[in-house]
Amino acid sequence: MSAKTIVITGAGMGIGAETARQVASGNRLILHYYTSEKGALMLQEELKPLCASVDIVEANLTTDAGCVSLFRLIKERFPALDVLVNNAGGMIARQSVKDLTWTHLADTFALNTCSAMRITGLCTELLQLGRNACVVNVTSIAMRHGAPSATAYGAAKAAMDAFTRGAALELAPRVRVNAVAPGIIDTRFHERMTSEEKMKQFISNTPLKRTGDVIDVARTIRFLIESEFITGETVDCNGGLTMR
Repeated sequence: MSAKTIVITGAGMGIGAETARQVASGNRLILHYYTSEKGALMLQEELKPLCASVDIVEANLTTDAGCVSLFRLIKERFPALDVLVNNAGGMIARQSVKDLTWTHLADTFALNTCSAMRITGLCTELLQLGRNACVVNVTSIAMRHGAPSATAYGAAKAAMDAFTRGAALELAPRVRVNAVAPGIIDTRFHERMTSEEKMKQFISNTPLKRTGDVIDVARTIRFLIESEFITGETVDCNGGLTMR
């Protein structure tokens, strides 16, 4: 099987880094990072023996210039793109509805929504030239349960859920577009943003009685990359904390 060309944003640590490990074997990778240079460099060295090639690139995807910069590098490096994983994102801060500011809203949507939408748009032509091409967006359980104190973040991720379906319809049949919605995953995100008491409550309410690991989400992303008859779908990876 010939090598796939795969771009993963936010790949310096966490879910993005583990996804790179899951899809590395024999493939050509471009790993994006912004603040996690050390992690990206270490990952590049780790994956070099496994990949056909692995490049890392720094870009601030909350700006149009950063998105265009990443796209230009992809286009210069490869004539076509097989897989785009829009993983870059995060909760900037917890903020109640009554305290929401325009700046917080703009920053949250730029990081979690606009960046992925813009990168997908820029890469569409390359994806249409790819083999069994697909996009996988990383959303969040926050879009399912309302995310008190993180309403802006939940809304931004919900927008990505809607974008996933719209892009899937528009880009078919050449490009599949799906998403994964992680639940409570054991990453630095929750170390910073979630109290120990709240984490215990999440675990108690989760039918599988544990938090998820980045490998759980990365394997779901790999499943969506490999499943050629699924498009427009958001797969929940949350231990049953929310069910549909």
